[in-house]
Amino acid sequence: MPIYHTLGNIPAKRHTVFRKPNGELYAEELVSTEGFSSLYSLIYHCHPPTIVKDLGEPYSVEPKIAREKHLKSTSLIGFNIKPEDDYLKSRKAILVNNDLHISLAAPRKSMTDYFFKNSDADEVIFIHEGSGVLKTGFGKIKFEYGDYVVIPRGTIYQIIFNDDNNRLLITESFSPIRTPKRYRNEYGQLMEHSPFCERDIKRPTDLETIDQTGDFKVLIKKQNLIYPYTYGTHPFDFVGWDGFHYPWAFSIHDFEPITGRLHMPPPIHQTLEGHNFVICSFVPRKYDYHPQAIPAPYNHSNVDSDEVLYYVDGDFMSRKSVVKGQITLHPGGIPHGPHPGTVEKSIGKEQTEELAVMIDPFKPLMLTEDALAIEDPDYYKSWMS
Repeated sequence: MPIYHTLGNIPAKRHTVFRKPNGELYAEELVSTEGFSSLYSLIYHCHPPTIVKDLGEPYSVEPKIAREKHLKSTSLIGFNIKPEDDYLKSRKAILVNNDLHISLAAPRKSMTDYFFKNSDADEVIFIHEGSGVLKTGFGKIKFEYGDYVVIPRGTIYQIIFNDDNNRLLITESFSPIRTPKRYRNEYGQLMEHSPFCERDIKRPTDLETIDQTGDFKVLIKKQNLIYPYTYGTHPFDFVGWDGFHYPWAFSIHDFEPITGRLHMPPPIHQTLEGHNFVICSFVPRKYDYHPQAIPAPYNHSNVDSDEVLYYVDGDFMSRKSVVKGQITLHPGGIPHGPHPGTVEKSIGKEQTEELAVMIDPFKPLMLTEDALAIEDPDYYKSWMS
């Protein structure tokens, strides 16, 4: 999120002498995106962030593609993903292309004996069930049900859960995650017509400088491999930092819906974007208020994009038999729309309590073996009755 933020102690000028109480220099690090051309932060470490003591053998976490090309409306029962103790092992990629990977996870235990860094992708972790704290060198972010937790690539982190019941929807973006450009002015400020503003953004707090040496296991993801690194200093040894590159969070419950007299198109729900895809939030809202309005969405053809809808909570007037954690994939190239009977049923309704996350990629998604394991094979027939 492009808001200037700073925590801890920093020198008055960048790239200048900044010493510890014992006279040694702090180690300065610049973390940037898109080379040196976009957002960046300057970090001041107790120790250089380069002290590697050991490097283990990498292992593959590459998604296993089961359905590369398809034109089938698909439903996945997300809560059928089995819980696992370990956070990384619990992450199951289900829908992937070259721009993003969509995963489900149900971790039972916190990350206490290792740290993780995704060097390939920004991560957007939607918290469907559970709560806890994201810990990074930038500070801490408390999260709960409904939060989008955005972690820029290259950020070393730990997640500490409050209990063992956690359900996560994770989007890995191979381009930087941004707020929609049409909601920002030329200076990056969110404008009056935006459905959320800077006040809604959770930024890191409570910077804790951990000045420790020893053996610190950091698992680094790069090109679908996990590289086990052992660093000689604690990765959260930040004494201070400032800039625009840092993790942040936003609650879906703080998204203020845009409504109209007649049914509004899906872009009004847009919340975040990456290269070739958008993330949207469907939240409780008043229905269309023209006296002859039909609140249910019209049939529409996905010509340029696939549509992924992740059902979080509430009652969806355009669908039958929806369960929490269900995912529908409507591929580009064929029309889809409300289930039989739901259009007539929606007339006269004044509001909806639905809650969902939609991800629209502009390149086709492939299904993995983990996706097929939780597929409802007959969903494509569900418009027949």
